[in-house]
Amino acid sequence: MRELDRPIWHALTTRQREFAQGSELALRFDPGVSPFAACRDNRPASLAALAGMVPEAGMLVLLQADDAPVPPGCEPALVARGVQMLLERFRPVKLEHAALDLGAADTGDMVELAGLTTPGPFLPGTPRFGGFVGIRVDGRLAAMAGERLRLGGWTEVSAVCAHPDFRGQGMAAQLSSLVVERILARGERPFLHAFADNDQAIRLYEQLGFAKRRDVNVLALARAGHRAEALALPHVH
Repeated sequence: MRELDRPIWHALTTRQREFAQGSELALRFDPGVSPFAACRDNRPASLAALAGMVPEAGMLVLLQADDAPVPPGCEPALVARGVQMLLERFRPVKLEHAALDLGAADTGDMVELAGLTTPGPFLPGTPRFGGFVGIRVDGRLAAMAGERLRLGGWTEVSAVCAHPDFRGQGMAAQLSSLVVERILARGERPFLHAFADNDQAIRLYEQLGFAKRRDVNVLALARAGHRAEALALPHVH
């Protein structure tokens, strides 16, 4: 289970290596798919390799249990605490709305919904992670959920969000439950992350049967002197 302490690194070196860019010291996802990145460890050479991948305009986002130091030549655009949760005893939620598999044709609506609700970094290429499902109401994408990091026997539930016009109808819980069911059907174990102060999301996940494993560090890195430009981008949150 130690691989979950640095999940981005282990995803990029195993089941999601097709998205990996970098070296044996530091890796990042394809920039069109996700800003997530990780280094092998916190040694100076690894941190220098990580710094070398930070884009001129934009950022890299780290998510790990151990300390996440800011490499030389970089500055933090976001420093936050998160929680990592594992499914312990699944309590499924009945699907009361028609759920649809989301694909390339839905990308624009998915990016728009993510931009409105900020469930985490979401780019036009993020749907390439696969496993996304949604609920449409009168043609509008009202809610969605999907998968993100994959490592070992673990698959992450992610991008759980509902449009403000449709909140309070249980859509996020229903779609999260569906994603969990599909992960379990493949013989894999679901996990997820949430910001530590997102009490509403944490309660939802606890109701589904997730429990906190540990705290994690969230660090968004920008080039030194470019923090303001990075924060202006739509995928910061």
